[in-house]
Amino acid sequence: VQLQASGGGLVQAGGSLRLTCVASGSWFSISAEGWYRQAPGKQRELVASISSGGNTNYADSVKGRFTISRDNAKNEVYLQMNSLKPEDTAVYYCTAKGRTPRRPYDYDYWGQGTLVTVSS
Repeated sequence: VQLQASGGGLVQAGGSLRLTCVASGSWFSISAEGWYRQAPGKQRELVASISSGGNTNYADSVKGRFTISRDNAKNEVYLQMNSLKPEDTAVYYCTAKGRTPRRPYDYDYWGQGTLVTVSS
């Protein structure tokens, strides 16, 4: 199984980006999914998460600007980022808690990260 994140890039402050994460391979189930980010010299932090039922959670710093959503049929999770600020610059990682034939128990999988750079 693999998580593939895409959609990062360079954008001016105030702009928007949409990140996509595709969970490929054989999954029995995927429960929670989320996005983390890590800026240079800083610890990795949770940006947003979404449960299988659609309940969402956001970091205070992105509330009202970012929206997480998922398409369970496609095993995809999205992060719509609006009103971007220079402090949003970071590598963004997607995560999925799921069960697979190899690990038939809840296990946290991570994508490779996609770089978001917001210029002032």
